[in-house]
Amino acid sequence: MGGSSRLMLPQEIIRKKRDGGILDQDEIREFVAGITDGSVADEQLGAFAMAVFLNGMNREECVALTLAMRDSGRIMRWSDMDLPGPVLDKHSTGGVGDSVSLILGPWVAACGGFVPMISGRGLGHTGGTLDKLASIPGYDPFPDRDRLARIVRKDGVAIIGQTDDLAPADRRFYAVRDVTATVECTPLIVASILSKKLAAGLDALVMDVKTGSGSVMGAESRCEELAETICDVAAAAGTPTSALITDMNQVLARNAGNALEVAEAIEILRGEHSEGRLLEVTRELAAEMLLAGGLFRAREEALDALDRSLQAGHAGERFQSMVSALGGPDDLLDSYSRILPAAPVVLDVTPPEPGFILKMDVYQVGMTVVELGGGRTRSDHKIDLAVGLENIAGIGERVDANRPVARIHARSHDQARRAAARLTAAIRLTDAPTDRPPLIHRIMNAQQPRHENENLVP
Repeated sequence: MGGSSRLMLPQEIIRKKRDGGILDQDEIREFVAGITDGSVADEQLGAFAMAVFLNGMNREECVALTLAMRDSGRIMRWSDMDLPGPVLDKHSTGGVGDSVSLILGPWVAACGGFVPMISGRGLGHTGGTLDKLASIPGYDPFPDRDRLARIVRKDGVAIIGQTDDLAPADRRFYAVRDVTATVECTPLIVASILSKKLAAGLDALVMDVKTGSGSVMGAESRCEELAETICDVAAAAGTPTSALITDMNQVLARNAGNALEVAEAIEILRGEHSEGRLLEVTRELAAEMLLAGGLFRAREEALDALDRSLQAGHAGERFQSMVSALGGPDDLLDSYSRILPAAPVVLDVTPPEPGFILKMDVYQVGMTVVELGGGRTRSDHKIDLAVGLENIAGIGERVDANRPVARIHARSHDQARRAAARLTAAIRLTDAPTDRPPLIHRIMNAQQPRHENENLVP
C-alpha cells in the first residue's frame, strides 16, 4: 500500500473520503494521531465518521484504521513473560443474561490458555461484565501493570476494565459517533472492537456476535456481515480470529442482573448445572478459543478437556484465585450466597393463564432489569447491583402458577409490580409446545481477502 508524500490537513482527508476516495495508511494514521492529541476537532471527527458511514471503507483502509487506533496507546506485551501457552480472549456484541466471560476466562485458563480479558460496563438494555464484577466486594478491576502480569502468569486469567492508556483514540472516536448517528457503521464498529482487543497483545480472538430481539446488531444478515469483516480484518492485522453467531431471542442465562448473574456463573463453575443455554454457549466459545490458540487440534478433544476441567473443579479454582488476587473474598466460591448483595423484595411473576412461551422480546426483558435499577441508560448512572430477574423461563417452556415466568428481585414492592407487568407483556404464550431456537447459528473463520478496492458495507 502506498504512503502519502506530504502531511494533509484533517479537512483534506475528510474531503477525500467524502468524495469516495481511498485513504492510504499514512493519511489514516495521521488522522488518528490527531484524534489522540486533540488536533482534530470534534466537528472534524464527526464529519469523518459520517463520510465513512456514507461511503464505507475497503479492507486495506479498515485494517489501517484498526492498527492506527490500536497503536494510539499502550500495547500489552506478553512475549517477555515466556508464558507456556497462548494469550486468548473473546468479545461479545452484548445481550441480556450474558455472563459468559465470568465462566469462560477461568475455564479456558484451566485448559492451558492465558486470558487477560478487558471488559466493559453495560449500557441500555445490555449488561456489562465490569458491572457484574462490581457486585463482588473488594474486587479491583484496574490493577497496575506489574500486578496484572503476575495474576495472568499465576492464574491464567484476569478480567479487568479498559485503562485510559489502551486505544485512547477509540474512546474519543466512539463518544463522537454516539452523538452523530454514526454508531451503526461496520468499518467503524470493527475498528473500535479490534483496536481494544488487539492492544491486549492476543495470539487469537473469538467473537460472540449475538443475533435476535435482545441483540445490539439485530438481523442475522447484519451479524454475519460484521462477523466476516472482523475475522477478515483481524487476520490481516495479524491476529487469527473466529466468530460464532449466537442466539439472543431469549435470555441467555437463567438470571439477569449483576449479582444474580455472578451467582449463576459460580453455580456453573461449582459443577451444579450440567446443562442450560449459558453453559452450552460458553462451552462452544471456550472450545473455539482452545482451537484458535492451538492447544487442541480437534473440537472433540477441546470439549473433552473442558468437561474434565469443569467436573474436577479446576475452572472454579481459577475463578476463585483470580477473585482473591484482585482483592475479592477468599471464600466467594463457597459463600457467594452470603457475600453477594441481595435485594429486599422478591416476587414471582405468574402468567395470567398457563401456556408455553412462544416468543420473547428480550430487549424489553433487559429494560425490565434497567427499570429495576440494575442497568443504565447513560454512562454516568449508578446501578443497583442486587436487583434483577432469577430463573427466567425460556422459549418452549410451560409457565403457570407452579412455574413462574421469573422471580423478580427488587428494591421496593412498587418496583417489583411494575417490573412484573413489563415482563409479562414481553412474552407471548401458546397452547402447544414449540421448538426452541438453536443457540449456535453459525461458526465463521477468516475469509479470503477481498480485492483492495472492494468497499465494506457502511
